[in-house]
Amino acid sequence: MKNCYVFCGLDERIIEECVKTIVDKVISHDFLELNYVKFDGNSLEKFDDVINACQTLPFMSNKKVVLVYRASFIEDNVYDKNKLSGEKEFNNIHKYLKQVPDHCILILYDIFKSKRDKAGKRIHKLDKDVCVVRVDKLKGRQLENEVEKVFIEKNKNIRKFELRIFCSLMEDNNFSVIRNEVEKLCCYTYGRDITKEDIKDLFFKNSDDDIFDLVNPIANKKVKEALDVLNELIYKGVKINYILNMVERQFMLMLKMKIAIEAKKDKNDIMSILKIRSDYAYKIMLSQSKKFTLRQLKNAVGFCLDTEQKIKNSPVNEKTEMELLIIKTTAA
Repeated sequence: MKNCYVFCGLDERIIEECVKTIVDKVISHDFLELNYVKFDGNSLEKFDDVINACQTLPFMSNKKVVLVYRASFIEDNVYDKNKLSGEKEFNNIHKYLKQVPDHCILILYDIFKSKRDKAGKRIHKLDKDVCVVRVDKLKGRQLENEVEKVFIEKNKNIRKFELRIFCSLMEDNNFSVIRNEVEKLCCYTYGRDITKEDIKDLFFKNSDDDIFDLVNPIANKKVKEALDVLNELIYKGVKINYILNMVERQFMLMLKMKIAIEAKKDKNDIMSILKIRSDYAYKIMLSQSKKFTLRQLKNAVGFCLDTEQKIKNSPVNEKTEMELLIIKTTAA
């Protein structure tokens, strides 16, 4: 074990797990309260308090742990200026981190504010003398394993396929949010197994997502089914103009995806260009776009623009125009 650790990253839950692993390894649970000292970095006015805690010998233990959480003062550009954020103060802190006594493990961690934030010069400077750990968001199989543990805690089984869909919809991988969503899904499926439809109903059903259900039958040349979805949306109170705009947007996205695929762009580039946030949404849009040729998608966008022009400038029946649009795009 090192005498000093500096964690930084976006996911505070993962960092807290790392801290807990260190604490559990070096301190007996019976003497935890006596040998584990925490400081809130945002409200810490002088680092001398941390130094005093580190210098004090542990009680009935070989080691003690001192934690400074949310230590934003180790950032290059501190948003909320505090008394420890100055260059002189940082240099004094850096100097002490190199001489933490053997009986103590000092841990500081900093949470990045956004995905654009990275470890700055200060953290790189610390990296030369202490153990700096950069924590990334969990993704892929690692994320699925951690989310599965949350379901197990709730005594709820979830199959691998449904687990993968659920994880793909958790955009920010924020575990506070994920725990709430797991709780919601467990309550919704109380007494039975979780299905793909349950996840879709709870997490993939808003007005934007209904447009997927409208474009799918159009892509599959199922006019009656597409008209039924249109009538259902109108019955729900969704405005014709909104439906038209979203259908136009969907065809435009599929057109851009088609062009990007033909230009041999990879999946990550396409998701970035089209601002698609989940693998699930990407797979649906990819599947839909494959059912149209490039010419058909260009025609569909043109039909949408013509319909929009008619509705704006002529006294026409909006519902009829939408029905005609569906027929045209199905036959495109």
